[in-house]
Formats: sequence, structure tokens, C-alpha cells
Amino acid sequence: MNLIDTDEIPMSRPLDGIRLPVAGMTQLTTLDCPDHLACVVFLQGCPLRCGYCDNSQRMPPRRGDEREWQAVREFLEERRGVLEAVVFSGGEPTLHNALPAAVSEVKAMGFKVGLHTAGPYPARLSRLLPNLDWVGLDVKGRGRDFDRICGRPGIWQRNSQSLTTLLDSGVNFECRTTVHWRDFELADVERLALTLADCGVRRYAIQVARTRQCLDPAYCQPAENAPPRAMLAGLVKRLSPHFERIELRE
Repeated sequence: MNLIDTDEIPMSRPLDGIRLPVAGMTQLTTLDCPDHLACVVFLQGCPLRCGYCDNSQRMPPRRGDEREWQAVREFLEERRGVLEAVVFSGGEPTLHNALPAAVSEVKAMGFKVGLHTAGPYPARLSRLLPNLDWVGLDVKGRGRDFDRICGRPGIWQRNSQSLTTLLDSGVNFECRTTVHWRDFELADVERLALTLADCGVRRYAIQVARTRQCLDPAYCQPAENAPPRAMLAGLVKRLSPHFERIELRE
């Protein structure tokens, strides 16, 4: 998949309506958009190939059908006054050039809008930001470790551009890292967290990877270097002075 060409495609509403490949939906959550009752719309397609990924069925891209977004629209109409926010997730939601039209429509309905992204398309993220209220930015690793973990070259620079854009935007956001011990030592997690804090990140979450089903079957096996939970919790406590909020999610 050519990431550079994809990032340059104009993100405008298709003439024949909003076509988004909807892979699923969480109808109610308090976890995916801080301090808001939200639903999560999952979009099909992701250019990354993280070994620990437990949603590999959402990786293959496809063209959406207008009826898919229409079903989401009807759901949201019914939930006015109950839901406060709509979060677009994936896959990688910024892969789709119809996303801005959907975000604008959700905003016009009176909902706040959140986005989960790994930041592989910083220009697209920049164009979305005026209509976003919150962003969760996945940071897979530090520097070139990012590319090793996500299985694609050149992504860490793009993620870094997306982080800089978020820091300059004033939009509320958090960074989060999914930690599988095939990819990290405990010291690696600490270095990454401190690097992000030095960049100005104020909210950070460390997510322990699920191992029931992974893109790479090797990631389903226990890692010999996995630290005791107490050591990971101790690291989070040690890092807490560097952030306004830091969470351990298991």
C-alpha cells in the first residue's frame, strides 16, 4: 500500500454520498472518549501490520456502501440526548477519504467527535482537527522501533508529524502504547514514556496487549521477559510526575 499517495488524496465528500466501510460498532462506552458517553464506529482497513493486533479481520481495505453509513446515521438519530460523542476507530479511520464528511455530519447532529489513529497520514489528521474534540494517538514505539513493531517502514516519522500537529492544535488528546513483551523490555517502555513527556504529552496510557488472537501466532505465546505486574505498576507510579494523567490498562 502506497502511504504517500494515499495521504495526498483530497479528503472531500464523495459526489454520490458518504461511503465508509463500517466494520462494526460499540453502541455504548465510557472508556473510548474520556468523560463522555460515546459509541465507537469501527472502519475497515489498516496499512499497519502489528504482530499483536487482535483485530486482524479489520485490516483488508474495501470500498464502503452508502447503506453502511446510513445505518449509522439512523442509529445516531435515535440516540440523540443519550449519547454525547461518536468515536471513529479502526482499522485506521484516516485511511478513508469520506471520513471528513462523516465527521462533519456527526458534528452537525450535536455530538462531540473523537478519533483513534496511529497517525500514518498527518496531512489528513490536520484537516480533520477543526471538527475533532478528542484524539487517541497510538505510539507503537520509539523511533525506528515504531516501524519494526508496526511492520511498515517510514511510519514513525509520520506518527511524529501527527503528534506535533496535535501538540500545536489545542485539541484534547492522549497518547497510548500497546505493550507486548516480544516488542518491549520494561526499560524500553520507560524511555518511550519519558520521550513523550519531554515532547509535551500530558496524558498517556500503557495498554497491555491481549494475546488470545494475534495477527502473528507467535504473539499468542507467553513472553519470557514479561515483568511481574507489580513492576509494571511501579513503573507507572514512577512516571506519574511527568504526566497530568497516566494509566495502566490491562
